[in-house]
Order: sequence, then structure tokens, then C-alpha cells
Amino acid sequence: MSRSPSFSVKPELDLKPDPEALQRWIVAFCIIRFDLEQGQLIEECYPPGCLTQDEELEVAFSSFPDSISQNPNRSSIHDCIFFFRFQRQKNRPQGNVTSSEITRVDDNMLPTSPKEKVPKNSKSRNNREDTKYLYGYVFNRQRHDERLKRGGEQKSVVILSRRPFSGVFRPLLQIMGPLYFDIGKKAVENIAAYVSMWPSPVPGKLMELPIGNAMLKVNLPPSHSLPLEGGILFEESVSPMAPFLPNNQSVPQGLFHDSDLFGTFRGLLLQLWVLWELLLIGEPILIIAPTPPQCCEAVASLVSLIAPLLCSIDFRPYFTIHDPEFAHLNSLQEGDTFPPMVLGVTNLFFLKALRNIPHIVSVGSPTPNSNRGALASRTSTGKFSGRPEGFGLQQLSLKKFSPSNLLNAVKLRRDGPLCLMTEHKEAIWSSYAATTKPDTSILNRLIDAGLSPRVEESMSVVNNEILRRHFLELTTNFLAPFGPFFRTTAPSEGSSPYADPPPLPIFIADEFLSSLSARGVGKFLSKRMRSNWLDLYRKFLEGPNFMPWFQRRRAAAEQEQNRLWRLARMRTDIQQLISKMSELEIVDSFNAIERHLTEEMQLQKSGWAADDSATICQKLTGDLQAVFNVLPKDVQQLLLMNPQRAAFLQVQS
Repeated sequence: MSRSPSFSVKPELDLKPDPEALQRWIVAFCIIRFDLEQGQLIEECYPPGCLTQDEELEVAFSSFPDSISQNPNRSSIHDCIFFFRFQRQKNRPQGNVTSSEITRVDDNMLPTSPKEKVPKNSKSRNNREDTKYLYGYVFNRQRHDERLKRGGEQKSVVILSRRPFSGVFRPLLQIMGPLYFDIGKKAVENIAAYVSMWPSPVPGKLMELPIGNAMLKVNLPPSHSLPLEGGILFEESVSPMAPFLPNNQSVPQGLFHDSDLFGTFRGLLLQLWVLWELLLIGEPILIIAPTPPQCCEAVASLVSLIAPLLCSIDFRPYFTIHDPEFAHLNSLQEGDTFPPMVLGVTNLFFLKALRNIPHIVSVGSPTPNSNRGALASRTSTGKFSGRPEGFGLQQLSLKKFSPSNLLNAVKLRRDGPLCLMTEHKEAIWSSYAATTKPDTSILNRLIDAGLSPRVEESMSVVNNEILRRHFLELTTNFLAPFGPFFRTTAPSEGSSPYADPPPLPIFIADEFLSSLSARGVGKFLSKRMRSNWLDLYRKFLEGPNFMPWFQRRRAAAEQEQNRLWRLARMRTDIQQLISKMSELEIVDSFNAIERHLTEEMQLQKSGWAADDSATICQKLTGDLQAVFNVLPKDVQQLLLMNPQRAAFLQVQS
């Protein structure tokens, strides 16, 4: 194998990985080999000791396809890229530990007020130990050779991260995967050294990340779409969503903006509105596909469908029977409530094991010359193709309506999802009656790419932009009625900015639904939804996505309102303000300024202060002195009896 043309080490650099700096982006690199006698073995984990033994086992089991690709060539190589997500173990490695001794991380990650922030000088800005989930990005290579035992071997290169930055780690794997199979362990050290030099990730920004002689230019997802345990500060996570639709479609508004929504669901385009609703209200969904790249792409596309809404349900892009969660899901009896989650699987056993899951979606297609479980990966006989499966676009076509298609749909519904045991088909099995009608004007704008790979790829990009913008607009309009509960107010002209800001409007679900029913849902949605649209809002309020999103938006609004009042205090001419006040109002202003000054100084001591805190303190101190100077002497003497207050005023009591 020749070295990947997109990577070469710059000779002037002294490459030494910095494990602490590496944690800003990556938890660990793992090299995992499938051993015929011992199963999955982790050959290398850098930095060492960052995973528990149970976590290592879970990573190892999740890093291989369920079955090996079949190819008649005597010697061939199959590469594919996919990713998985698993729940993190809380305690660190401590010798031999059993799964029963390891406890899960606490779910309650959301602060109760916007003031509960992580200190700026805290190491947890980049190295949060309490991350609930880890993401594993896999470059898997299967080498077929009839001279080897059982006709082949396979190995995976895995990047583990706290962050769902697929736009960063997939291209990085395209470089690192072939490089590892070319130069071995040195590839891990080189890549780790370059990643260590990257700046800290800034959600919502375009970042340029050097890697060898290449440069990754990636738009990171915005902070409002990232779970709180994703290694970001609370103050970063509550940044407000853009109130209008973006003109630049390359700027992501949610997770997995780069997923191939059109290519993945090209055979189920009319069902996208059903899937949008199911994700919106947090219904459990099983995605089944022939290969790991196809099922993880489908899960990522579904999650991206509800942007800019924060997706709070558990999603597993590639789920296997070895996941600790499987035992619980498999034990659910008929009538038990299935937890809200989206599972991507390739093993048909799940059709029987998770028979209680209410919604099943089948996507993708097996490759020619392969059995049902074969990998749909690109092959090469002597060199890396440079485009492993998971990035390549498949044949795209728009299914036209015909009587035979209708009959086939009826037959699929009658046979149920178990018909996939004999032949894979693209279909959806669900009894859910959608409120939103498919937008045929959007479907008519989509372009059939034809057979030319070059035209196919460019047209798929166009189709993805059309679909993504439509569903972004649909979600934004659906969330619009909640806008008044996030509306901020600034101090009115002539009023005192030293008073506390007014509280945001109180949200009561029943009153909200009653008011919404009276005034209507708006022109955009009324044309696209049936008459029972209020039921969709009711299900959304009761579902798992609403409260985390509402609390995040509420905290963002409170933070913005505090910023506006803080800015007004900086701009206020205190002499002009108090000249119009009565003596009682002046005393009240003194107490309010003193309170704000005390809070600001406490934030400084704790390390939670804003960058302009020193300037704020200086302004408040001057205002406090100015108000003090106009008070009657007897009131001044009374106030100076407090030592802390006297210190503020720099007067000896």
C-alpha cells in the first residue's frame, strides 16, 4: 500500500503528541484486530489508561461489521467508514472491574439557572470527566486472501471523541486509516501530534485544522445543538439560535449537517415528513440497513432532520447485541414502553429481539456479489481508493408512482418487517398517522441524478440542500409559537438599569395550547398540516425533546437579557439619573448598585467572571460613590457602619 497522498509530515516540525491538548478534540486512538481465536483485541490505545476495561470491550465490539464482505477476487481490500455512540462509564480504570461495579453517569447535567456556569479557569472546559457519551469513528479494513486462515483478516482504526463532529473525524480517518496500514504505529503518533496543535473547538464556527500538508476546513455544529455533556461550557451551550433561516447553506444549524439525507432516504422520500414528526415527538425508531456505513448515515440524517431543535433522545448510529443496553431492551415485554431512542442496526436478529419497537425503517441496498449481511464497500486490489464507503454517493433515483408500487407497498405492510429476513427492501413499518402532509412542491424540485457519478454527486448536493432547507424552515416555524417565552426586554429610556430585569413570561402548557388553538398555527404550517395539528404540539410538549430544548432556550434568553441590562449600566450617566430621583429612590439605587457590585466581585473570586468584569466593577464603584455623595450626612454615617460597604467607598469608618 502506498502512503496516502493527502498526508506528509512537515520536516521542520518536531512532532510530539500532547495528551492534555489532545483531549480538546479526541479522547483516544484505538487499533483493534479481529483475532479468529480470541475475537476482538485492542492492540493499541493512545493515550493509555483513558478507558475502563468495559469501555474497551464495548469499543472493540462496536468497531467491526456484523459479517465479512464476500468477493470472488483472490486478493482484495474492502475499506469502510462508520461511527457509533455508546454510554460512558463513570469510574476510571482500576485493575479488574466488572460491569456491575461500574455506575452510569448522572443524567442531571442542566444547571438550574444561567449563573451556574463552569469557571473559566477550570480544566473542565476541555477535559470533562463526566461526559455521558463517547463517539467512535471507525476506519475498517477487510483483507481477503484465500491463503490466510478463513480466507482473510480485518482490523479497525478508531477515533474516540466526546464530540459529535463527524465533519472533522470522518475526513481525518480518510487520512489516518490508509496511513496506519502503510507505516503502522507511527501514524497514530503523527496524527495525535497534529491534533494536539489544533486550537480548541469553537461550536458554530468555520475552523481550519492543519494535518500534515493538508488542511481540514470544517463548519462545526452550533452550540445549541450539542448535548451539555459534550465537553462544552454551559455558557457556550445556551448561545441563542439564529432567528432567521441562514442564507449560507454550508453553515450547519444542527448535528450531522453533512449527512446524505437525500441519498439515504431516496427510496422513502414521501415518508420523510412522517420521520420528521417521529423524531420531533421522540418516538423510538429502529433503522435497519445492510451495512454499518448505511445505517449510521441513516441515523445521522434523521437526527439532522429536526434542526435547529436540540435532539435529546438517545441515538445509536451503529448498535450491536454486545451493547450493555441491549439486555434491557431485549427484556421488554409486550405492553412495556420502549424508551425514546433511534437505533441503527445491520443484524436481522434485532427484528425479533426488539419486536416491541413501534417504528421500523429499512434503508440502503446490499452490494452485488454479496450475501445479505455483506459490506457495501468499495474494493481495490492494490491501493486505497481514497473514497471508502460511507462517503461515496449511491445511485439516486426518484420513485415514480405506479399501481405496481402501490401493490408492493400494501404487500410490505401485510408481510411486516420480518420479510427482510429473506430479501432487503426499503420500507417503513409504523402505525403512526402523520399530521404533516408531504410537500410535493419540494419533491418536484429534486433532481434525478442519472447514472453519471460526477453529475450524481453534484445533484445529490443540490437535493440535500433543498430538503435540509425545507425541514429547517418547517422546524423553525413549528417552534415559532414558543418565541414570546424567550422575548427579552432592555431598560426603557429614563428608567433605572440597576433594578432587576423583569422575569420572562411563565410557561403553562395548558394555557399555551389553549392560546395557540385560538390564534392558529400560522400560514406556513396551516398549508402543510392537517386539522389535528394541535395534537402534534401536545405530543411534542409531552415528549423528551421539548423540556431540554425549552430550558436551553430559556437560559439563553435570560443570559441575553442580563447582558442587555449589564450593558445599560455601563452606559448610564449616574449623575443625570439620580438628579430626577427622590431621596428614597436614591437609597434604593445605592442598595441595588451595591448588590450588583458584590455579585460581580464574588464572580471574580470564583473564576466565573466575564472578560469585562474589571471594567464593570470600576463603573459600579464609581456609580456607588456618586450616589453616596448626594445622600444626607446622617444616612451616609449609617451606611458606613458596614465595613464592606466602607471598603467599597474607600472611606474609613
